[in-house]
Amino acid sequence: MSLVLFLILNIYVVSISLLIYGFTKVKKYQKTNLTQQTSFTIIVPFRNEAENLPKLLESFSNLNYPTDLFEVILVDDSSIQKFQILNPKFQVSIMDNLRISDSPKKDAISTAMQHVKTNWVITTDADCIVPENWLLTFDNYIQEKQVSMLAGAVSYACESSFLDYFQQLDLTSLQGATIGSFGLNKAFMCNGANFAYTKSLFEKVNGFEGNDKIASGDDVFLLQKAFNLFPDEVHYLKAKEAIVITKPTENWKSLFYQRVRWAAKTSSYQSNFGKILGLIVFFVNLSFVIGFVFFLFGIWSSALLVLYAVLKFAIDFVLLYITNQFLTKARIKHLLLSSLFYPFFSSAVALYSLFGSYEWKERRFKI
Repeated sequence: MSLVLFLILNIYVVSISLLIYGFTKVKKYQKTNLTQQTSFTIIVPFRNEAENLPKLLESFSNLNYPTDLFEVILVDDSSIQKFQILNPKFQVSIMDNLRISDSPKKDAISTAMQHVKTNWVITTDADCIVPENWLLTFDNYIQEKQVSMLAGAVSYACESSFLDYFQQLDLTSLQGATIGSFGLNKAFMCNGANFAYTKSLFEKVNGFEGNDKIASGDDVFLLQKAFNLFPDEVHYLKAKEAIVITKPTENWKSLFYQRVRWAAKTSSYQSNFGKILGLIVFFVNLSFVIGFVFFLFGIWSSALLVLYAVLKFAIDFVLLYITNQFLTKARIKHLLLSSLFYPFFSSAVALYSLFGSYEWKERRFKI
């Protein structure tokens, strides 16, 4: 059994090493002095976000981009209290979500797409803040490259709690894997809080058709469909000036359900690379938990458990470090404690996602 666990670890080390290599293959991008040309429609699905939306709209007001080259569509997914916009500095509209599937967010984007007049669409979430050169950086890249889809980075605004920094490390690992997969030409993951594509591409891949039975995945399923058909037109925008900041969840229950929601869609991936990588990550985390149990029952010595932990955490640290250097100026905090806790948390999320249900936006969804 010990040989099997260390074999899994070896496969994991090779896999993360490949992602690290892929991460370095994606070059950082800095905007140039090109004249702004791209017209964007920013789509923001929301539900009960009266506290967060004003902050997002304020960040839109601060965009270093001509207001005649972007408009905002807010899609209200049955909020309890209707949101009102006061004195907007740009073109913005609010519409109700037209529910036709099991996925509220996919329906919201599809609803908005019926009213989009621009060729480029960019999505974000209501609890986000966008940087002032967000659209400008996307525009410059679009002008320089022949692309139809661009994925961008997302990071958390952390305070001082262990919960916040644990989430930041978890998101950092996901962002590292995302960028690494693009560098390996195996793109399978992105984040809908910072995701742009042309309306024509959305129509070519028939939008979310085929994935509308799954509540989440408006981003990854669309990415995988586009990458399968037009791989040369799907890029990652590795630019600091385009990183969107979002809020971490407020408690462990919300975090658990959020990660269950993310994990539940893995089995429906079109990307075999994504499926295999997900299985490798799951099994190495489960192996660590099993190794810890072996230690408690005297099957493993403390030296063997420490060896397993050091080998796993060492390769994890490299990916986390280079990704953190890109995402934020802040140093990594609570790394050791998070690394020890993460295998238990991740294994619980993965196992629960096989048969449980989860809460999202005050509603319960079956997996």
